[in-house]
Amino acid sequence: MLKRSVLALTLASSLLPGISHAQEAGAQSPASELVVELNALQPTANGCRFTFMVTNHLKAELASVGFELVLFNKAGMVSRMTVVDFKDLPQSKTKVRQFDFTGVDCADLGRVLINDATECKGDGLEVGSCIRSLNAQTRTDVAFGT
Repeated sequence: MLKRSVLALTLASSLLPGISHAQEAGAQSPASELVVELNALQPTANGCRFTFMVTNHLKAELASVGFELVLFNKAGMVSRMTVVDFKDLPQSKTKVRQFDFTGVDCADLGRVLINDATECKGDGLEVGSCIRSLNAQTRTDVAFGT
């Protein structure tokens, strides 16, 4: 009887890591986040064009979303505060948005700060969902984030 108990315990303990791993894998779900990527900065005749890639991984379609941006020069001084409107963002969809900022020198940008969400509307979304769920990324040499 003792041998059976030891055998049963040995067998059970060898299966537990597999069961635990399977439960963890099954419990994982896609991240509930709003990814905003500063994809490119391009000089224009009058300033700088910002290209953003935005992907809505929230659990709701966004009827409208906007952010207040603060632009800093390379010396760390605030050069501009502005609001950008990304409009509607369907769930699980990626969109590209471009904004032209006159009087902004792309080469002198040191940092772009997302100060706050000015707009975040969608069914079932709590106030502040967009800023709390924000995942800011950049493909440029300019620091970008909250």
